Amino acid sequence: MTKVGVIGVTGYTGQELVGVLSNNPLVELSCITSRTEAGKKFSELYPKFGKKVPLVCENMDIKAISDKCDIVFLSLPHTVSMDIVPQFLENGKKVIDLSADYRLPADVYEKWYDKSHTDAGNIGKAVYGLPELNRDKIREADLIANPGCYPTSVILGLLPVGKIVAGAGVSVIVDAKSGITGAGRKAAIPFSFGEVDENFKSYKANEHQHIPEMESMLSTAVSGDIKVHFTPHLLPVKRGIFSTIYVQGNDLPQKGEIRSVYEKFYKDEPFVRVRALGDMPELGDVVGTNFCDIGIKSARGILIIVSVIDNLLKGAGGQAVQNMNIMLGLDERAGL
Repeated sequence: MTKVGVIGVTGYTGQELVGVLSNNPLVELSCITSRTEAGKKFSELYPKFGKKVPLVCENMDIKAISDKCDIVFLSLPHTVSMDIVPQFLENGKKVIDLSADYRLPADVYEKWYDKSHTDAGNIGKAVYGLPELNRDKIREADLIANPGCYPTSVILGLLPVGKIVAGAGVSVIVDAKSGITGAGRKAAIPFSFGEVDENFKSYKANEHQHIPEMESMLSTAVSGDIKVHFTPHLLPVKRGIFSTIYVQGNDLPQKGEIRSVYEKFYKDEPFVRVRALGDMPELGDVVGTNFCDIGIKSARGILIIVSVIDNLLKGAGGQAVQNMNIMLGLDERAGL
């Protein structure tokens, strides 16, 4: 049985990874680490895992973890993974990195994350871990760059019409919303209950660090040039991503064609569900699942796409486990 480890288990995504992996009968969760909670039983920190996850949080010792694991998940802050990934690769381990450190070319990464990349050589070896786009490459990969939550929602929403979107004169505007867990598990006044509850706001309008990830992956997928105008918002809820995408252009599919375009594109995808024309999904339809639900409507010359996911599952930990299943030749849905 394949042995897996999770590096950084006390954040929201780390907890989600532990939960999903503990439900996967085809792998063994053999090691978890936490810089702040080393020496403590995971089930003491999070009692809901009592009698289910008996592991103790360890300090991060690359050699010790490599001795225990065949594959490791890195649930670490951006700009941290690049110092750790090469050590695991040198030890012959497969790595799934949930940070942004291997999603973009080094120069683009440095521009948007304001830090020089220390492992640029491995960026070219990393496979962008969106199964609906790169499943065959994921099967052969040793290093997966797990996608961001916003990009997962937006890319899946646009892929079926990507070639049209790349055409001249096409405008793409994304109005996206995220639950508060998308900001990570940290103490900060803007993310406190008193600031978030009964409130709603936008941030980083058209300058969010996920923009180059969306544009790069979509453009590569269709061998064209796709530009996305993206404004994220913070919802007063714990989890979920709700992206409303507006596409305006001259050669968009007609009302009678658009659903068949999406249905055909995703007919074999186990975690993408396309709604009937005009039936728009809600956050509650996907929270707690690894599904991406997509609703579509064509009205007044504009294609409207609503793409919703759980930011901690399909947008992070669930998708990472989906990638692991593919890498190991397991049932893609195992544990999910």
